[in-house]
Amino acid sequence: MRMKIIVHKIGNKILAEGMELSDELLQLDETQSDLMHDFFLGSFKSEETYHFYSDTYLINNPIYKAVKGLFAPGADLIYWSKNIARILYDTAEHPRIQGGELFVAFFPSQNENDVDKIGIFKTEKRESFLKVFPNDTDPIEVDKGISLAKIDKAALIYDKDKENGYVLSVVDNNKNGDMYYWFEDFLKVKQRTDDYFHTQESLAVFKDYIKKQLPAEFEVSKADQADFLNKSLKFFKEKEEFKMEEFLNEVLADEQVIESFSNFKTDYEQDMQINIAEEFPISESAVKKSQKHFKSIIKLDKNFHIYVHGDKTKLHQGQDENGLFYKVYYEKES
Repeated sequence: MRMKIIVHKIGNKILAEGMELSDELLQLDETQSDLMHDFFLGSFKSEETYHFYSDTYLINNPIYKAVKGLFAPGADLIYWSKNIARILYDTAEHPRIQGGELFVAFFPSQNENDVDKIGIFKTEKRESFLKVFPNDTDPIEVDKGISLAKIDKAALIYDKDKENGYVLSVVDNNKNGDMYYWFEDFLKVKQRTDDYFHTQESLAVFKDYIKKQLPAEFEVSKADQADFLNKSLKFFKEKEEFKMEEFLNEVLADEQVIESFSNFKTDYEQDMQINIAEEFPISESAVKKSQKHFKSIIKLDKNFHIYVHGDKTKLHQGQDENGLFYKVYYEKES
């Protein structure tokens, strides 16, 4: 069974641009089908996953209801895709939201380890491209179309964990001045509390503590902060499983610092409305994505930046008649 797909034209409701709903599935040849398949499924680079939610009952989430209908045996893709198109149109309540094409696709499972998937994709941007006709009197023509390099908005729903709002991968590469339109207003999704989420949130709370609360309570230098950041990231890179007690003893070490962090974590959980897990398998991809926020940089006026990657003992701070200074020891220059 091959991919089934339909496309509708969706305008901006506030600007009264209207909709053009199709009554037919797209008929694609093998080359076109392969291009569309790669264009759609190549959009999802992150392992971050989401689930549908509702402020009341899950079935009151209109996209969840439509997806549930699409996954039912013998589902009518045309009927349910039109429902999704109307919901998307009604959600466009910001004048800067761009109209475009809405693609709804059904991807059948490929093997016993796979599941059926529903794709909801929206293209908005138009890219200029050249058509070249070497033997014509007018050999070059400029046109506009959809670039296959990157989708503007996409959601891929996996047919699993239906009772808890399914499992989704979601991207929005063109927020149009309204960052809530795709994730919250239309799909109404939240990030799932899986290993990726726990790893991401734990790293976030440690980073915030080290950068904000630690220097507020203790006499720590920028080099000390850099050392804590490096040790935290190293722990997550080297361990397969996170255990809070082990982390606190190995990285923070000092009893007063550990108590300070515990208080900070409690406030953080209340403010962010989340729970930081005590134990979980560490997600390698979440660590990789988060490490860019763990850059240990000491900025000295506007003249120098010192990047601290490892051994803090090779870095010494002092002051003489010329002012403050850092002394750096090294073995090899490259």
